Amino acid sequence: MSFPWVEVIFSSAAAVLQIVIQPFFWLVVLLVWLQYRRMMKTKESIYGQRDSALRISLVSLVYGIIGGLLGSFLMIIFGVTINGLGVAWLWIIALLLMMFSPRFLCFSYAGGVLALFSILLGFPEVNIPGLMGLVAVLHLVESVLILLSGHQDPLPVYVRTPRGQVVGAFNLQKFWPIPLAVMMILLGTVEQLPGDLIQMPEWWPLIRPWETAGHQDITYQILPVVAALGYGELAITCLPRERTKISAGHLAVFSIVLLGLSVLASHYPPLAVLPALFSPLGHELVVFLGRRQEMQGRPRFVPPASGLMVLDVIKGSAAHRAGLRSGDVIKSVAGQPVNSRYELHQALGFVGSVFMLEFTDGTGETKRVRVRREIGAPLGEITVPEPGDLPNVDFVMESPLKNLLKRLLKKLH
Repeated sequence: MSFPWVEVIFSSAAAVLQIVIQPFFWLVVLLVWLQYRRMMKTKESIYGQRDSALRISLVSLVYGIIGGLLGSFLMIIFGVTINGLGVAWLWIIALLLMMFSPRFLCFSYAGGVLALFSILLGFPEVNIPGLMGLVAVLHLVESVLILLSGHQDPLPVYVRTPRGQVVGAFNLQKFWPIPLAVMMILLGTVEQLPGDLIQMPEWWPLIRPWETAGHQDITYQILPVVAALGYGELAITCLPRERTKISAGHLAVFSIVLLGLSVLASHYPPLAVLPALFSPLGHELVVFLGRRQEMQGRPRFVPPASGLMVLDVIKGSAAHRAGLRSGDVIKSVAGQPVNSRYELHQALGFVGSVFMLEFTDGTGETKRVRVRREIGAPLGEITVPEPGDLPNVDFVMESPLKNLLKRLLKKLH
């Protein structure tokens, strides 16, 4: 029997649409909007530039629905169910790990810890292949969303590298509300279920749940749930688009390997320790590779030997209309050489509303463009930091537990 692709696709889409009309889903959308609103206020406080948090939230909503459709389809293809996953324990462990570092608020770490406790102590008893399959599918969806939209609307910032150098960078931060269709196992003959029954082939599901061993009558019911995914990273050595391609690739490889180990563990239970160990260790490797490249690699946004490098441009500004983009190097304004912000502002003070701007783009090609702007209006460029500039943000995520202990010790003294 062939796989019923059409029926599964329609069932997934129907479940996703059912979630989209639920009030709780729009509560998650509201929380996403609040996160973007906070980011836009930070951007306005640094550069005086206003951007629409509503626009960014709606774009994230569209991508989140796409991710939900993909995730729902993968959940059904692999047969990931919510039975015996210990979701309550998963959240408890995730919140406890977050106390050590905010970046540990991730199911790859909490799921691995929960699975290892189940293997070593026998408590809590969880379906490890299903749990790891859920983690793998969510991260695979995240990798696709990072590739599609992780580079959009980055925040240009000045940061200090481990070597003490202040460089230009981009804070890449995204949040996606995810309407997700998951499956639940019903043992025994079920006469009345909403919707039509879909006949699945013998090889399905790929992730076989342990709790169904010995049962002949098994029915899977599709349930709508609401989830959310987030992504955060710094692009120091490359442009945001390049950074997200690398990050998405690393995360996709991690997800596919974890998914394969979950399928293997579902057929051979003694191998359950493999996905349990790989989930936290593999994810930590993904984080390590990304951080090593960005923190130890050669910074991309530093002052060039000659000219003035652009870190970013304000959308709709004269610089943006003229074609200036991130990484371009301004060479001259109306024939006057420019090598610093001061020289740029001096040159702009002597030109009229129309002038010629010379710059080199990311490929090294020199271009001369005509710029139009109101006299006295800003050009709209954000340049890389110069000697003496200080970082305008600090992305060090301190341990909440460590901060709590510091406050307690301070009170005691």
